[in-house]
Amino acid sequence: MHHWISSPQALSETLARWAGQPLVALDTEFIRERTYYPQLALVQLAIPGEIILVDPLVPGMPEALRPLLQDPAVTKLMHSASEDLQALQRGCQALPAPLFDTQVAAAMCGLGAGLGYQKLVEQVTGVQLAKGETRSDWLRRPLSESQCEYAADDVRHLHAVHAFLDRELAERGRHAWLRADAERALRNAAQEGDDPYPHLGVRSAQTLDADGQVRLCRMLRWREVEARRADKPRSWILDNELAVALARRPPSDFREFGAVLDRHPKAPRKSRGELWETLSAPVTEADRAIPLVSGDSLDKQRIKALQQAVAAVAEAQGLPEGLLCARRHLEALLEGRGWPEALEGWRRELLEPRLAPILSGG
Repeated sequence: MHHWISSPQALSETLARWAGQPLVALDTEFIRERTYYPQLALVQLAIPGEIILVDPLVPGMPEALRPLLQDPAVTKLMHSASEDLQALQRGCQALPAPLFDTQVAAAMCGLGAGLGYQKLVEQVTGVQLAKGETRSDWLRRPLSESQCEYAADDVRHLHAVHAFLDRELAERGRHAWLRADAERALRNAAQEGDDPYPHLGVRSAQTLDADGQVRLCRMLRWREVEARRADKPRSWILDNELAVALARRPPSDFREFGAVLDRHPKAPRKSRGELWETLSAPVTEADRAIPLVSGDSLDKQRIKALQQAVAAVAEAQGLPEGLLCARRHLEALLEGRGWPEALEGWRRELLEPRLAPILSGG
């Protein structure tokens, strides 16, 4: 059974009654199809035996949620929390700390990387959950009963899942790992940092020469600023395919530039002047100091050796490889860019003894 909470006073009274609870299950529903920032549409909270659905669209509700989110004595149980953290930061100007992410914990317990909530619940409890409302309009009011049931299910079993994973983590001595990953996730959500090298996340950038990658990097930085300003999806501002094409063969003048955009169905209609200035600015030697997507020039044998070393560490630790390290991190190491921040801590402690000899050419 669940209760709908539609006033800040009712929420505050409920949370006062929950005082002393060390664990609260938490999930959100949000919409992000037409915006850069997620629009918080629903917050689900649960303690054993009670579930509430909180309407964050009601004035004053985000403020009433903050004390729980920020209470250091209450661990918030969530599953695959990264996007929920963004939604809560945007909608409530607060983040749920301390945090126990059951998806990350499951990976640390050897249950698989990126395990979905439904599969994890079934593995731990045997309960099969419905998936019918995954693409619902969560901003509409009133929500249907099926929407409410689906939303309630998202927190209904988190306490049972936590109890199982908590024991498994204790047996493996990995609670510190989980805390470190949770703290990193919270830091990342709190800081709307600018990626200085967004082109590194575009695989087709490897088809560009150095100057082309500089131009792509510039345009993607501009896109990020514009997407935030307009609160629109990045691809609505400038999609990757067009950005790579412009970076590869920049038009000779603004007229040709406009003609190229007019032929592209996803080309930006506004801010063309700003984009042209960004694209057409001369590439300097200082610009060329950015890291490049290496493509064929990367030492494939050493990348393979690094991947095999990661696989060996993962197998020895009973961990999925994806939890330990991504290929882009290995590429950064191979290119001499140092240890990525994402690998610092327990991952580096596990990996460095195996990777260092390969990186040094041994």
